[in-house]
Amino acid sequence: MNHERVVEAVAKEITERPGRLVIAFLLLTVVFAGGLANVSTEAGTEQFTSGIPAEEALSDIQREFGPSFTADTGSTQLVQRDRNVLSKPALLRLLEAQNRLQETDGLRVTAVSSPGATIARTIDPSATTTEAQIRVIERSTPTEIDEAVRENADDPAFTGSVSDDFNAEAASASAAIGVVTHELPGAGGGGAAAGQSGSSPLTDIQLRSQRVVDTVGGDITVFGSGIISEEFSSVITDSLLIVTPAAVLLITGFLIVAYRDLLDLLLGSFTLLLAVVWTFGFLGLAGIPFSQMMIAVPPLLLAVGIDFGIHAVNRYREDRADGHGVDEAMNMAVRQLLVAFFIVTGTTVIGFLANLTSDLAPIREFGLVAAAGIVFTFLLFGVFLPAAKVLLDRRRDQLPIPTFSQAPLGAEGGSLDGVLRIGVWIGQRAPRVFLASIVVLTVASGSYAAGIDTSFSQEDFLPPEDTPDYLQELPEPFAPSDYSAVGTLNFLEEKFTASQGGSVTIYVEGDMEDPTTLEEIHRMGDDPPSTFVAEGGHADEQSIVTVIQQRAASDPEFRRLVDRNDRNANGIPDDNLGEIYDYLLSSSSRDQALQYLAEDRRSTQVVYSTEADADQSAVAADGRTVADRYRTTSGTTVATGSTVVFAAVSDLIFTSAVQSLAVALSLTVVFLVLMYGLLEGLPSMGIVNTIPIIASVALVAATMRLAGIAFNAFTATILSLTIGLGIDYSVHVVHRFVDERRERDLVTALERTVRGTGGALLGSMLTTTTGIGVLVFAVLTILGQFGVLTAVSIFYSFVTSILVLPSALVVWDRLKGHDPDQPVDAELSLSVPLLGDDDRRGDPAHTD
Repeated sequence: MNHERVVEAVAKEITERPGRLVIAFLLLTVVFAGGLANVSTEAGTEQFTSGIPAEEALSDIQREFGPSFTADTGSTQLVQRDRNVLSKPALLRLLEAQNRLQETDGLRVTAVSSPGATIARTIDPSATTTEAQIRVIERSTPTEIDEAVRENADDPAFTGSVSDDFNAEAASASAAIGVVTHELPGAGGGGAAAGQSGSSPLTDIQLRSQRVVDTVGGDITVFGSGIISEEFSSVITDSLLIVTPAAVLLITGFLIVAYRDLLDLLLGSFTLLLAVVWTFGFLGLAGIPFSQMMIAVPPLLLAVGIDFGIHAVNRYREDRADGHGVDEAMNMAVRQLLVAFFIVTGTTVIGFLANLTSDLAPIREFGLVAAAGIVFTFLLFGVFLPAAKVLLDRRRDQLPIPTFSQAPLGAEGGSLDGVLRIGVWIGQRAPRVFLASIVVLTVASGSYAAGIDTSFSQEDFLPPEDTPDYLQELPEPFAPSDYSAVGTLNFLEEKFTASQGGSVTIYVEGDMEDPTTLEEIHRMGDDPPSTFVAEGGHADEQSIVTVIQQRAASDPEFRRLVDRNDRNANGIPDDNLGEIYDYLLSSSSRDQALQYLAEDRRSTQVVYSTEADADQSAVAADGRTVADRYRTTSGTTVATGSTVVFAAVSDLIFTSAVQSLAVALSLTVVFLVLMYGLLEGLPSMGIVNTIPIIASVALVAATMRLAGIAFNAFTATILSLTIGLGIDYSVHVVHRFVDERRERDLVTALERTVRGTGGALLGSMLTTTTGIGVLVFAVLTILGQFGVLTAVSIFYSFVTSILVLPSALVVWDRLKGHDPDQPVDAELSLSVPLLGDDDRRGDPAHTD
């Protein structure tokens, strides 16, 4: 057959010209290494939100109406904590912090605001500078300050800058926010995007600001998009510095046990290194940025690479133990394992490429890079490692490196023999009953897993509020940075639900001078949904309508203009809206109006406050419901805002998880049926192969719900990865069984399969679960969750392959009508000879 000739040609090249192959692979390594210098980084949430309609609307709003108050480009928040931030010393401390920021060159401060500034202007309206406000507070008595606080108790601007525990009578609050505005030429109002993308022009400014503020004393934290961006980026570096050495140490320890030979250990480790260099060189050459998701790629490469390496060396050792020479043993091993490696690579690549169905670019890029890495791993461990081992073993006696054990794992009579035979024991006695129980377990697990949550938030990509003590104790350079973003975000949500709570923005496009426009905008807020903050049956909103109402309340001339054009006397003008807007834009309300009305008068935004504890998905759904209430023929509406955008991403994550699972499972079944049909003449073996994987997928999903782990940007890929990585174990078992069953009775074939292949799989499972499991030590919480789930999926795949497959193979053998006490007649039921059969037939000592 064609595939036989190809494999034979590769095996011949490996044994006859190994030096040429090794040099070729090393030259390719130089090429890929050149791409490492081109690898760029990308972090944050913007990489996931790009292209989503709600995000595009949000970008339009930021471009047309400028930045908002919270942590956007151009502004920095000073978060103050104190027993009473409205006491004289606390007010002076925050004002002094702002004053020092204004005096520091390079911080580009253009304006500041704080509770102290408001109180100072209340006492002395002429105090318009920070220095003057400090002098006013310094000479004021505590009683005068308390009276000024009470005078501002009904001012939303003042109460929004102090915590929810504000007590007007006692003139006290436990937290306050001061705002510092910076001039950033060319920033373009993209603050939120900057903070979410992992790069912000405010990063250097806010890091310097924190050092300046620290000189004032007290508990004042600098917060903003620059701080968030810095932590988006630093968490990647910190995680790699912790995870990589831990993975290397643990994997090396297990490889020592698996290989038990220094030369094989060094060769296997070097080949793993080449796989990583090739993959990340490809990343640079292809222009794909290194995102937080890419941190998971090296452990995945290690998972497959370690498995290939252990199997290749183990199979070669078995043939050497049978008395074959170096070249002959490697030729036999390659001819047998290259087919299995190809099937494993094909199914694993399918599992990763299934993520190309996702609408989220980072998940698609992750799938593409991981798939390329698996192909590289196949080439390196299927061709380079055997060629290099032939070269080394030919000269082993001449090398000053001691040779330790060369015995294969799982040898008969070994300590693992009894454990690995458990599945065979069950298969001998009650295979149908056992398979039935597995079906029940799988269905129950799948049903339970239907309740898995889905989440997506900015905090997913930031380090946790409290770094574990064991990480803080690490020496430099492994110790993680000091992080504050999540802690500050949580503090703001807890203490400032009124000003820091959520919001939904409705972006309206159309003719803003249409007579029905303002009435429709106002009507959207009537009878608001439960997640919206309501006042008197109407949603708490900020819009061009509220700007008009506020101006009319303080400007008699404007109020008369509104009344003349108000058909139903509800305070909302209907006619001559162009004249209404002209008046506003020529008055002192111009800046406020332009926050809600585009200068070309073709769009507007309406901002609704939402309950602080409202569910993200519910808020987004209610936002879309309110947007649908807009009923004019000249306009369209889109619900947006960070809550709506993140909810949309959350929905896409769930869709991605389901789609990639369906695609991976269906394509894997088709691929296995075709491969076993073409290579072995046994298409039904492809179905048998998937039985343990389906059980593993259900168990992994059930474990997610049991552990309270939601589908997020990382874990959305876990189910398809379970198929891609887990099929490795069942392929090796089934492939070996087909080989053994030709020559031996059923039980003996099963025992030799699990003893030979099972030993290598056990070593691979222990090594890879440990190597991937070290991701739990990553600073990024969701990366740790991904590592744990991947390790669990590999463990489940190993257990089901060793326990479930023997029973499935027994049932398959009976359905085929084979005599369990006799070898299968190749002419009747195994019409296509397995590669290397002629060399192995009748070899009683042969094991995988």
